[in-house]
Amino acid sequence: MLIRETTFTVDLGEHGYLIGFDDDYDFPTEMPFGRRCGPATDATAVVLPTTDTGPLQMTVQMHDSPPDTEPGDGWEPAEEMSLLADTPTLYLATIGQGDFWDAWPGDQPPLEAPAAAGSGGWVRMRLYCHADDPAPGTGDHGERHLVQLWPAPQTPPVHPDISEADRQARAEYAADMAKPVEDYTAQCPGDEAG
Repeated sequence: MLIRETTFTVDLGEHGYLIGFDDDYDFPTEMPFGRRCGPATDATAVVLPTTDTGPLQMTVQMHDSPPDTEPGDGWEPAEEMSLLADTPTLYLATIGQGDFWDAWPGDQPPLEAPAAAGSGGWVRMRLYCHADDPAPGTGDHGERHLVQLWPAPQTPPVHPDISEADRQARAEYAADMAKPVEDYTAQCPGDEAG
């Protein structure tokens, strides 16, 4: 049964958004290229929208049991994954160039995950996506996401298969994340020991 639903517009950064039950944000070690969502941590998912920078309409629903699947309405196939709700509050942050911005609307009270016996503190997330203009880019693409959450034991994710190009993009991102940060310090004139 639906417990609570909230709909709002998010202004996206350049790299999608994080959603989950932890506000200790960091860049994911892998990106879900070829899919819409993937794990950033056990408690947080990273979502890759079509819109690079621009508005996205988001509806978030909290249920106390698995909701029925959404028929039609132009949705892409749903993706699902489990999130660990160590804290009950749902957090949302957009990902920009090297930073994160809290994206939960200030006029909406926090959304709390319902506890359920037998879930072990896990919540299932189902993500539906739609974009009027499916070509990636900036501006208004008529994109909307429906995020449904309900208590459920941890189970394997549900995602579409990915292409070889997606596998390559994932490998390149992982390699970039594994590179050590270069030392950008420089000696300024007058700093020499004399």
